[in-house]
Amino acid sequence: MTLPSQARVVIIGGGIVGCSIAYHLTKLGWKDVVLLERKKLTSGTTWHAAGIVVDSLANANLTRLAKHSVKLYSNLEAETGQATGFVRSGSVSVATTSERWEEMLRRVALQRTLDVVADVITPSEAKQKWPLLNVEDVIGAIWYPNDGKCNPTDVTMALVKGARMGGARIFEDTKVDRILTENGRVTGVETEQGTITCEYVVNCGGMWARSIGEQVGVDIPLQACEHFYIVTEPMDGVTADLPMMRDPEKGIYFKEDTGKLLFGAFERRAKPWAVDGIPDNFCFDELPEDFDHFAPYMEGALHRVPSLETVGIRKFFNGPESFTADHKPVMGEAPNLKNFYVAAGFNSSGIQWGGGAGWALAQWIVDGEPPFDLWDVDIRRLFPFQNKKSFLVPRVEETLGLIFQMHWPNRQFETSRGIKRSPFYSKEQELGACFGEVAGYERPSWYAPKGVKPIDEYSYGRQNWFEYCREECQSVRNNVGFFDQSVLAKFMVTGKDAERELQRLSCADIGRTGRATYTQWLNPKGRIEADLTVTKLADEGFLVVTALATSIRDAHYFRNHITPGADATLEDISNKYAVIGLMGPNSRAVLSKLTSADLSNEQFPFGSAKEIDFGWATALALRISYVGELGWEIYLPNEFAAGALELLLQVGKEFDLRPAGMNALNYLRLEKAYRHWGHDIGPDETPAEAGLSFLCAMDKATPFIGRDAVASEKGKRLTKRLVQFALQDPEPLIYHNEPIFMNSINVGHITSAGYSFSSNRAIGMGYVHHADGVDQSLIDGARFEIQVADKKVPASASLRALYDPKGERLKM
Repeated sequence: MTLPSQARVVIIGGGIVGCSIAYHLTKLGWKDVVLLERKKLTSGTTWHAAGIVVDSLANANLTRLAKHSVKLYSNLEAETGQATGFVRSGSVSVATTSERWEEMLRRVALQRTLDVVADVITPSEAKQKWPLLNVEDVIGAIWYPNDGKCNPTDVTMALVKGARMGGARIFEDTKVDRILTENGRVTGVETEQGTITCEYVVNCGGMWARSIGEQVGVDIPLQACEHFYIVTEPMDGVTADLPMMRDPEKGIYFKEDTGKLLFGAFERRAKPWAVDGIPDNFCFDELPEDFDHFAPYMEGALHRVPSLETVGIRKFFNGPESFTADHKPVMGEAPNLKNFYVAAGFNSSGIQWGGGAGWALAQWIVDGEPPFDLWDVDIRRLFPFQNKKSFLVPRVEETLGLIFQMHWPNRQFETSRGIKRSPFYSKEQELGACFGEVAGYERPSWYAPKGVKPIDEYSYGRQNWFEYCREECQSVRNNVGFFDQSVLAKFMVTGKDAERELQRLSCADIGRTGRATYTQWLNPKGRIEADLTVTKLADEGFLVVTALATSIRDAHYFRNHITPGADATLEDISNKYAVIGLMGPNSRAVLSKLTSADLSNEQFPFGSAKEIDFGWATALALRISYVGELGWEIYLPNEFAAGALELLLQVGKEFDLRPAGMNALNYLRLEKAYRHWGHDIGPDETPAEAGLSFLCAMDKATPFIGRDAVASEKGKRLTKRLVQFALQDPEPLIYHNEPIFMNSINVGHITSAGYSFSSNRAIGMGYVHHADGVDQSLIDGARFEIQVADKKVPASASLRALYDPKGERLKM
């Protein structure tokens, strides 16, 4: 077959994900698809995968992808005639500590609401399912009857056959030497066999994806690591129908392999491989054995399966797999190169992801957007610094093991820390800050009093910072506190068309000078793409503030949706300004000590934005608040910031001003039912469903994107709405993903949660789904419960904030 000179799509990489995308694109009617593999199909990592397939992942949307994989692999052999080896043998997961058991029960509670069959079983029942199992220290287990296994190479070849049946052309031994671009978009690829011009390039290069991206300036933070498993000699009791088994506390898994037992590990500290580049001739290669590295996991395997002591080892396998900076895959269109898509970094679970990821990315390419909210895996969540070897190599040493480690609430990465620090960092250290990390930025999570080490001690119960957080929250509610909000992403939008374009993007009216306006950016379907504030500083100058975690995504959305040729430029000024959040009933009194500005309600009403003097600095002060109290966000040039904080602390002594961390900020915003993009709102929700339709300025002169869709929803019965909940029992804690029951029927799950120190009980928000509509009368007449692990806890519910629902404290 001759290499074509043109194609609509060129896919780079012939592992299971690349072949799945080719298959699914043809299913969507795109016939002009070419896949190029540098060596042989499956020769990178697919060929040596364990072939485990489960029907649930970390949350609801990712579970939809897992279910697609299971469904696809179940039917692929019948469709193509190519054997896949797929069988649903089930799986058993065992717990040996109370903490692990609680984690499993919490996960099962969510899984059952997603139509995942998950049975809680006793240790003796687990041994019946898996007779080789030592259960002397097992306290409980979960049985997943629909989990399965497959032959990875056979599944891939079935996808290849299906793709070819749909018109795709697939070429082996065809390495892409260069990706061609022009005017910020891909135009083709060059190979030794010739050049192909195309509209789209999809990087499915597996552990080569990072270097492929670097050719065109696209950062894909993944790194190959050594990955180990052992295959025994034929073993008594290992039959074809033996389920898979996992012991996450030991970091090991087991599966049957043609009468032999295969067991592998996800080590707590991994071994990065080929950090200076993968050898050009790598193809179906194995890496040297390392028994010393694997020894602790071998000991764990012998403990869990004692009969391993009597059987020989057929194969000790070591092969590379790619792992990412945050242990999540990398998918979607590159934010800085049009029509260059990525699907890579599946963290040794490519077979599990392959079917669903291929389907989702094919939809993403065809429709220009994902089929549902896939922010968890979106490439736009990642930052260029994460692609630096100095960051990435230590980080993947940690992330490889995360699949089996405890997924504690508020867990922080330990490696590659201290990347970015605000000007307040040193002073915050002096004040006892325990730092957390977001997008490389160190920010205070909570403050330890003198004599207490500022170190997180993880638990599903009240963690060691809980009472200190109570004091921080009460200080803000009753007196005054300050937050370091420097991590906010800040953009300046300038140009003669700046206002027109921001009005098109923003559902609210952002046209008042000296006004900070809370708004969303919507897509044409009227769903929420961004959550931010826009402040008009001048006729051609606007400050746009959003979360740091979504800053690349939001900037990409702006550039993709402004009118072609418009005079509107977006500049990232995040690193030029630090931000102090001064919040609480006494914030006006404190701030008045540092400025000559009139801070009264008459001269500085809620929502105002003004330049003020702040000690010896000039600052931009916005009277807004994410905690629901009187307060200001104060934007200071970095060179003045550290001194400004010292002045604030000095004058604040009179008022017992105290610092507060991000844990307190989260708890306080939850009391006010303030939404958080990525948890409570996103591209699966409309403003009406999220309770934010009041922001939509339907009659402004410049209609916003999504206006017609928002208008079409008006007057219709909403079958999905965001509701605030408060547990009636003050003891249980919730975090997110807990199922919501209305009159004993599951109607949704918690999207974000925390604790209200104002009412001394756990609180959260989540969407209630009801076919006949969700309104206040339904809420008032229903009985609600939130499932916490294996218990259902009665809860009160409200469509309005449980704390200060009229927002009176903001305007004090």
